[in-house]
Amino acid sequence: MEVYHRPCDEGGFNAEEAHNVVKECVDAVLGGEDYNHNNINQWTASIVEQSLAHLVKMGKAYKYIVTCAVAQRSAYGFHTASSCFWDTTSDGTCTVRWENRTMNCIVNVFAIAIVL
Repeated sequence: MEVYHRPCDEGGFNAEEAHNVVKECVDAVLGGEDYNHNNINQWTASIVEQSLAHLVKMGKAYKYIVTCAVAQRSAYGFHTASSCFWDTTSDGTCTVRWENRTMNCIVNVFAIAIVL
């Protein structure tokens, strides 16, 4: 496994940068696909693994938690919520909402600063 050197003097979590990284991963995995329940496990695993790998490669001093949910589009909607107790000056979160005509996907990234 590669070792990434992390700077100690960075600011808070950059949610926009993380959002862009995760959105690219979701587009790469789900872009052009139609909902198929047989593929959900593979798709969600690929999304979280690719997102996590790209976030780590950014070389920031964070521990990351990435979650992904994919659901077939329906008239009933798709709702999620989360709550965190942490240092809001250094830790952070971002949520990526993605959809097409057959499915919805929500990816959450939680970033917890590593204090060196």
